[in-house]
Amino acid sequence: MSSALKIAIAGLGTVGVGTVKVLQSHADVLAKRCGCPVEIVAVSARSEKDRGVDLSSYEWFSDAAQMAQGSNADVFVELIGGSEGVAKDAVMAALQSGKHVVTANKALIAHHGFELAQLAESKGLSLNYEAAVAGGIPIIKTIREGMAANSISRVYGILNGTCNYILTTMRESGRAFNDVLSDAQKLGYAEADPSFDIDGIDAAHKLAILASVSFGSKVDFSSVHIEGISRVSDIDIQFATELGYKIKLLGIASRSNGTIEQRVHPCMVSVKSPIATVEGVFNAVVCDGDAVDTIMQEGRGAGEGPTASAVVADIVDIARGISVPTFALPVGELENLPTSPMADRVGAYYVRLMLVDKPGVFADVANILRDYQVSIESLLQRVRDPGEAVPAVITTHDTAEANMANALNKIAKLENVTEAPCMIRIEDF
Repeated sequence: MSSALKIAIAGLGTVGVGTVKVLQSHADVLAKRCGCPVEIVAVSARSEKDRGVDLSSYEWFSDAAQMAQGSNADVFVELIGGSEGVAKDAVMAALQSGKHVVTANKALIAHHGFELAQLAESKGLSLNYEAAVAGGIPIIKTIREGMAANSISRVYGILNGTCNYILTTMRESGRAFNDVLSDAQKLGYAEADPSFDIDGIDAAHKLAILASVSFGSKVDFSSVHIEGISRVSDIDIQFATELGYKIKLLGIASRSNGTIEQRVHPCMVSVKSPIATVEGVFNAVVCDGDAVDTIMQEGRGAGEGPTASAVVADIVDIARGISVPTFALPVGELENLPTSPMADRVGAYYVRLMLVDKPGVFADVANILRDYQVSIESLLQRVRDPGEAVPAVITTHDTAEANMANALNKIAKLENVTEAPCMIRIEDF
């Protein structure tokens, strides 16, 4: 058996502690699978508090960047988080000092992945990040290796378990968004500041990475269209159910005609579609390839065990000598692909309007939709006392996003429309 592969772990939060546990408890089987022992030699965190695992035999560093340079590790594992500051500095230092890097940091890869991949490639080192996207689902390995023979046209999925939990619970309980969010925070499914999750930013980081690996393009987080779920109301979920849909926050990326689209937003999907069956805190990713057709992977997208599993899988690849380009292609082959603007999206839409129940009000709405070439497929309206605002729900046939947006801007200015229209895109999977 070969000499040990030495590991340094920066960050001892939930995932860091989980990684220590897996490496400790599975040491014997990992040694057999890797052909060498895999040993932790150093750890780093902001404090030396008790974390429920034995760290006494490891060299301790309070500075992650110092550990990246000064430890005798072969692999630097970054589990600190954040796109800037100590996480970036430590990863750069590790690569510059000749250490392979494994990270679960989706923000770091989404913002600086190309720069880091260049450095890793120039040093002949691995930069692995399976745990950064969809937790325990091995989607990066699937795309980079399992689908290497395919031209991938589209990748999409549920990339944030917090949002999926909230939307699932709203539908099952009939409760409002803020009420369910509060419970999610108490249960540990949402952070005290949940904005990265509910505003769609976390999912957008992951989508930008998936798009790069899938399409051979440079990571371009700045071009992702991002909308969160905070405007999705319980009434929209009720109407979706009545219409045969579920509402999911999806990340969708596709490539066609030399451009890519990258978008994160709430979607209505048919209850019959496979993605609609993914509930609670689970994630799922779907890939369309020309040879393999369509594949779907589902699993836990976060948490100590699933994320640590992905981290250790990356370490195992390094121990086995498996090295693939960071984004499936050498950095010099990655393309600068233009992004298709959101206004060019063509599809169906769900629109909820709050209208004062007076004669002729809906005729005004219908005329505006006609003027912008938006064709109505179905209409649902609730009846209340005359003069009150009532919800009216429209679903449309396929139309351009620009037409839909212009029509809604004009409808919102009508005297008898009492609040901003709610629009949710319908996706046909």
